[in-house]
Amino acid sequence: MSAPDQAAVAVLSQVALAADGAVLGLALAYIAVRSLLKFKTTSSALNKVKKAPSVSVSDLRSVLSQPSDQESDTTTFSDEKIVIVRGVVETKSVVNGNWKKQNVLVSHESNEKAVILQRTQTCIYNEWRGFFGWTSDFRSLFARHWKEQESSSIRTVPFILVDGGKWPQSDYLTVNLDGSNHPLPLTTVYHNLQPINASPYTFLQAFFGHEYPVGLLDEEKILPVGKEITAVGLASLKNGVPEVMACKDLPFFLSNLSKDQMVDELDFRTKVLLWSGVVIGSVATGILGYAVIRNWKKWKEWKQRRQIEQQNAADEMREAEGGVTAGEESGDVPEGQLCVICLMRQRRSAFVPCGHLVCCPRCALSVERELSPKCPVCRQTIRSSVRIYDS
Repeated sequence: MSAPDQAAVAVLSQVALAADGAVLGLALAYIAVRSLLKFKTTSSALNKVKKAPSVSVSDLRSVLSQPSDQESDTTTFSDEKIVIVRGVVETKSVVNGNWKKQNVLVSHESNEKAVILQRTQTCIYNEWRGFFGWTSDFRSLFARHWKEQESSSIRTVPFILVDGGKWPQSDYLTVNLDGSNHPLPLTTVYHNLQPINASPYTFLQAFFGHEYPVGLLDEEKILPVGKEITAVGLASLKNGVPEVMACKDLPFFLSNLSKDQMVDELDFRTKVLLWSGVVIGSVATGILGYAVIRNWKKWKEWKQRRQIEQQNAADEMREAEGGVTAGEESGDVPEGQLCVICLMRQRRSAFVPCGHLVCCPRCALSVERELSPKCPVCRQTIRSSVRIYDS
């Protein structure tokens, strides 16, 4: 680990342990709350997937035409139901009868027919910091995305799901991708990492600690025609044709998993989120409790010291008003009569119950206000002090 990284780790550890770990406890509490909220969302999605019927494309029309007998949390509108349909990808032009001019995409690299084609180019940067690398560390705190530049383009054509092995296709399910942010089950057909030749400008970037490009990653992913996938979403009849669209409450839309695999995955997520929330929340509670107790004790000690300082200031004013001479603190007091603590003022206060006369009023009051007051001579616990005046 380099010196800047070690310094950053040291700073973060000091911030985390500030206020006797209160900052760390708050951070862990935030993580625990986020984990429990995600557990609630995932648990709700698990229940919806379990209750959703798993049907084929040919049986979907009969399921949609039946009245809904599911609970209200599994439906969004009266004419929409959450269903799980397994089918084969086909272009919509197949059922429209447009055989001469099929609306289909063709991969530039593999020449496969597809309904979704995604091309991504990612520029990879070197993280060497150079002679002036601290500027890179400072920028990364505010604009970490400067280290990556990615350009992505996605093309889609209308497509449907049909039952595999049946021809001609009489029943089909239209897939509506509008408003879907769910991951798509795309297949990578091209993956190439090309190095970028260095230039004089690259040398200047490296010298001043700027990240400079070293490679270009080019990828192409497709959803090929004929692939068997599962659609999980809100299905309804649009002009008599079944259509499915994404449900924002579910983590899946188009997937390679079956219903049982989805249930197993969501069940595992709920267990991990629940136990992580409980464990991290317990640790956060313990750390926050310790921090509260420690800071409460520190506040009490500070308050007690403040009272002692105020009392000492008041005693000094009273001594000045009572006629304590300047010579008493400058050496006129016999050595055997000097206070054993400050060695400046005359012994004038006796401790109760031991009766030792060894301290001046100010130091005696300081000893008396300690958490466990003891006589500085005999180390016996004292209750108070009594001021002795000259006869």
